[in-house]
Amino acid sequence: QVQLVESGGGLVQPGGSLRLSCTASGVIFSIAAMGWFRQAPGKEREFVASITYHGTSDYADSLKGRFTISRHGADTTIHLQMNSLKPEDTAVYYCAGSPFRDRLLAGRSEYWGQGTQVTVSS
Repeated sequence: QVQLVESGGGLVQPGGSLRLSCTASGVIFSIAAMGWFRQAPGKEREFVASITYHGTSDYADSLKGRFTISRHGADTTIHLQMNSLKPEDTAVYYCAGSPFRDRLLAGRSEYWGQGTQVTVSS
């Protein structure tokens, strides 16, 4: 079993930045890819970004250039640096993990965190 714990959410003004973190524990050797999804009120969950153990990253097209995902070697923690935040970025951000990159990209990850709220508002 794998546990994912997110941190770093909060309230930020438009144009500001936040850094989310997600730490995996448990049977972590089974995790080949980790990433982030988000769900805004009244909307479906959507893919944000992911990164594999070897450093291959993927991003939602609409977020490229503003969001950066990182993972340091074999660290069990990933980060999501979010810059130039907009009110439409307001959502609960969920960390996800899977033995398979394709499953994660498709939103079918085996493991999910509880989520952290990000609110962008003046």
